[in-house]
Amino acid sequence: MARITVVISQGQSANPDKRGLEEGLVGALLMESGVEVTVIPHLYDLGPGSTGMLCLEGITGDMIVASWLFPRAAHWTLDRGGIKGHMGQTLLATEADDEDDFDEDESDEAEAEAGDDKQHVGGRNLPNRTIYHLRLAAHNSPEPFVAEIKRIMSEATVQTVDLMSWIGGSPKPEQLERYLNPRKMNGQVVGAVANAKPPASPSDGDGKPAEPIRVAETPARRWYPVIDYSRCTNCMECIDFCLFGVYGVDGAETILVEQPDNCRKGCPACSRVCPENAIIFPQHKAPAIAGSALENAGGLKIDLSQLFGAPSAIEIAAQERDVELVAVGRDAVGLSVGIPKRQADKPQEPKDDLDKLMDQLDDLDL
Repeated sequence: MARITVVISQGQSANPDKRGLEEGLVGALLMESGVEVTVIPHLYDLGPGSTGMLCLEGITGDMIVASWLFPRAAHWTLDRGGIKGHMGQTLLATEADDEDDFDEDESDEAEAEAGDDKQHVGGRNLPNRTIYHLRLAAHNSPEPFVAEIKRIMSEATVQTVDLMSWIGGSPKPEQLERYLNPRKMNGQVVGAVANAKPPASPSDGDGKPAEPIRVAETPARRWYPVIDYSRCTNCMECIDFCLFGVYGVDGAETILVEQPDNCRKGCPACSRVCPENAIIFPQHKAPAIAGSALENAGGLKIDLSQLFGAPSAIEIAAQERDVELVAVGRDAVGLSVGIPKRQADKPQEPKDDLDKLMDQLDDLDL
């Protein structure tokens, strides 16, 4: 029988409605055979080496993650933490009423690039597994989530792979130690050895439902950017714009979030200047910045705010950056630093109809 681990990422607050949905989903899934349930704190707050992150590292094979984040934000947050895989497609419809909850049709990163001839960084060194994401804000009851999880299990071949194969056969000493001597949490083994056991019964033998693995950890709330590499073109505009040392490059000269905790809490300025909408702040109130899939990275080329005299996205970003610079005792720099962008000297593409329309509006001097 196929078996899969469902990870439930709890909300940051102890909102009783959210907790009720989370625990209702845990209880419903424990009655389903072939499902192992793991409950972790809010995944965005998990730091490197935290108990929650170590628990996630021990999960092998396909995985379903239910969180309060947009699926795209959750996927690339996991990727940043080293929890990698191909993004699976889910069919969960949305019944939410508020404007932040969208009916999203998330798909694999390859589909996100369909029809785009730009060179994207893409997912690198991905293991042969799929990670499916369900947004808990989509429904108020567990039943739709359980139905979608059962659909995924029925259509996917869920295999548990050996940890040594997953990490490419070159484990770090601490990874090997966790594989050979898995940790115990609340009396339950956490790690690759636990997941390699035969499928467990939904009962513990006494007629009671089996207990989920729970990570008892209370991480501090964090604020940092997450890069969607399926959209990122490695243009480096973010590293030019950010003046707080958040971004860096790896050995392959690829952009990365090097010092996440240098980021100024509440500031999304670098996301506004990213030409591909590849920078996500999962906790931001605006869906486009928080990772909604409906925001097309290569979308409308006209900044409509300019038509009505409002500040452009670049101007707003510069203002947000200045506020944070002044807050730490530095001078405001406005549009003088990080703009124009490093791509400004590249040959311009032929103007299309929208570009011509903008030129005509400029000539009108409204």
